[in-house]
Amino acid sequence: MRAHGDIANAPARKGELLLELLSEEIPARMQRAALADLCALLRDKLAAAEIPAVSLAGYVTPRRLAVAALGIPLRQPDRREERRGPRVGAPQAALDGFLRAAGLAALADCEVRDTGRGEFYFALIDRPGRAAAEVLPALIRAAMAELPWPKSMRFPAAPLRWVRPLTSVVCLFDGAIVPLDLGRVPVGRATRGHRFLAPGDIVVGSAAEYRDRLEKAFVVLDHDRRKTMIAADLDRLAAAAGIRVKPDPGLLDEVAGLVEFPVTLLGAIDPAVMSLPPEVLTAAMRMHQKYFSCAYPDGSAAPHFLLVANMLAADGGKAIVAGNERVLRARLADARFFWDQDRKVPLAARVAALKGRIYHEKLGSVFDKVERMETLARILAADFVPDADETRSRRAAFLAKADLSTGMVGEFPELQGVIGRYYALADGEDPRVAQAIAEHYKPLGPTDTCPTAPDSIVVALADKIDALASFFAVGEKPSGSRDPFALRRAAQGIIRIALENKRRMALKPLFIVGANFFAINAEKTADELLDFVADRLKVHLREQGVRHDLIAAVFALGEDDLVRLLARVEALREFLDTEDGANLLVAYRRAANIVAIEEKRDGRRYDGPVDATLFRQPEEAKLYCRLNEMGALEGRLAHERFDLAMAELATLRRPVDEFFAKVTVNAVESELRENRLRLLSRIRATMNRVADFSQIEG
Repeated sequence: MRAHGDIANAPARKGELLLELLSEEIPARMQRAALADLCALLRDKLAAAEIPAVSLAGYVTPRRLAVAALGIPLRQPDRREERRGPRVGAPQAALDGFLRAAGLAALADCEVRDTGRGEFYFALIDRPGRAAAEVLPALIRAAMAELPWPKSMRFPAAPLRWVRPLTSVVCLFDGAIVPLDLGRVPVGRATRGHRFLAPGDIVVGSAAEYRDRLEKAFVVLDHDRRKTMIAADLDRLAAAAGIRVKPDPGLLDEVAGLVEFPVTLLGAIDPAVMSLPPEVLTAAMRMHQKYFSCAYPDGSAAPHFLLVANMLAADGGKAIVAGNERVLRARLADARFFWDQDRKVPLAARVAALKGRIYHEKLGSVFDKVERMETLARILAADFVPDADETRSRRAAFLAKADLSTGMVGEFPELQGVIGRYYALADGEDPRVAQAIAEHYKPLGPTDTCPTAPDSIVVALADKIDALASFFAVGEKPSGSRDPFALRRAAQGIIRIALENKRRMALKPLFIVGANFFAINAEKTADELLDFVADRLKVHLREQGVRHDLIAAVFALGEDDLVRLLARVEALREFLDTEDGANLLVAYRRAANIVAIEEKRDGRRYDGPVDATLFRQPEEAKLYCRLNEMGALEGRLAHERFDLAMAELATLRRPVDEFFAKVTVNAVESELRENRLRLLSRIRATMNRVADFSQIEG
């Protein structure tokens, strides 16, 4: 992967740093992040040392991280440091101490300046910049030590932790070797090409030479270029065979991190196993073997697979293909065995076995979870997803986890749910029940699809609501970046299912049902879960430009219907974008702040009734009348006419503006002051019926 610039297009250089860290194979999933971190560390440290690079390019392969930084100044800039010393006439001990600290021999080397507070000695110290070659060793060593690998190890040859043992390092500045203290790891100008196709040493003197010589030694440095080469070869080989490769961006990126010189080959699958479900074929090929699945133009599975070798074989890859075909044949034979054996036991008969499978030590068995899901499915189908069938939904919830005890899921865990669908159909279950079993884990991520069938929606929600409510109920909540039970994903799934299907449901009662299984404070748990869902909703809607503070303002009213919440947020956003809305928000803050300050000072609240007989100015009466005429607000909110509710709120602007322009709130007469504070409190309370305006920023 090329990052942060391009060697070929870099400006005329001042000095060039080339760093290559050659090691045993780096896990593919760590490569991109490691390169980005190394580039960032070096860039920042060069800038901090006042020898910034004009451009910086990074490359990663399974065996190496490489960085080329161009345009580095050959020296740090010279610095003149000014230091103020003691006052003229100060004790000799103070003067001697100042001279020692400044590195000066006598007071004659200092300047005397009048600062306005007397005359003081000033030392002017010239500090010449160091050569970049002197600064670089410590800088590079620090960057290597700070590189945040997800997992790292110590090994005898080097005094630092690294993801895999380092074998050698190339470190050159302007063609000269930069000495690094890395223990027994050799540091110089020698690297190695492809492990098998060019195993000898390669000596380099510059970044361009490094790149060119590795290319000739069968190493494609650029990760993205390897990806492009693989993708083109996959399409070419598939087209030649009259088939197409199934798109798999994740696998493509991973495979590009497994090879330095990609060679794509086409293999055949034994037709005898092609009757297996296509998901089984894909799982057997993808997870362990990193093969690409193929399909005919009509979408049906083709008896072929594509693999990416890291080897240019003399026989054109025939032996490599034959070896991989043998391995895949054995994997698929195992899958065939599980397929045949599993179907001898109906899914329904497997449910009892879930009693012996622990879901979590505090939450009982998977069977216990299934029973909770059945209860939630019944409530969801009856009250929130009226087009779902309660009997089918409960049946799907009952069978949803049964495939966990099958041999197929034991061998291919990623097939849970999916294989349950096939087994349910083989048992003669309703196809809608089978579909709900397959889809109840969805969505598994931001790019995964959501279930849309009513019964599938019910079971998917039951699974996720139970997960959230049960783990929160027993205190197993996510913290920071730690989320071992994927509760953030569960919350995100509920949000997406509700919004994408426009399903209306009150979440709090459902969370209370889920928490009540554990005989704890269900109300408190439900409130915590609503806050948690609100945080995930803010993340979910951020890309759509929806302001997080508006979501918080509506959530604060106890709104737990996500579809209705989004409609209220949109109406609130449109209102605040108007002149009336923006000015009313300012007035709200003014009123709320005055009331809050006075309540704190007086140690009491001013939310009592307003006495109209105490009005002294017409602006008080006008504001009071307008607030009393806001009765239609509740009806419009109840009928979800949020646009009309906002329009009603906008009519407050003029009387509120006039009140603040003409009326002194903190009147001398205590009775008058209290009445006016109550009037301001009415403004706050009225507006907070629409949203908690105190949560709104800007």
